[in-house]
Amino acid sequence: MNTISSAAESVDATTPSPAETPNTEASTPPGAVDSSQERPAAIAPDGSAGSAPAAASAAPSARALLKQLQQQFPAFRDCLPLAIGIDKQLLARVPGLDRKTMRAALGIHTGSMRYLRAMEKATQRFDLDGVAGADVTDTHRLHAKEQLQLRFKKEAERKKAEKAAEAEAEAARLRQEKLQQLASKFSRG
Repeated sequence: MNTISSAAESVDATTPSPAETPNTEASTPPGAVDSSQERPAAIAPDGSAGSAPAAASAAPSARALLKQLQQQFPAFRDCLPLAIGIDKQLLARVPGLDRKTMRAALGIHTGSMRYLRAMEKATQRFDLDGVAGADVTDTHRLHAKEQLQLRFKKEAERKKAEKAAEAEAEAARLRQEKLQQLASKFSRG
């Protein structure tokens, strides 16, 4: 098993690394499962792994794991601000959980628009069972607000570029039509 420094073990639920942040242009929406990927092993209500088919012995995809966590834990299902160190709680409650897949699932969850909106207004963080814990700091609320503003700005720029491309395509189509009309007009006589 890989040894990871203790600083790298705790996940700050509001700051996913760029590698963990979903690509909004080409990814499936948060919570959606790619049907080409394997299904995860079931998690029993007590948090232990249930029996799984032989095909699911490999680590599940991050999105499949996230869907599984949303079904099992109120903090994920209700998109509550997660407690700092939620990764350690998950590892304790779900034995055999792949750390890399868990971190990717946490990154997808904490980078989602729904989670960022919840963090922007939150005052409390919650454990896996939805029990309130520590307060959300102003720094974390500000970070969530900045992330939302950045996403809205990128989306507006994307729509503007898309609209400009459509306008250019229409102008090219009209130019081509006029050229064809001129060509047919002068080829007659």
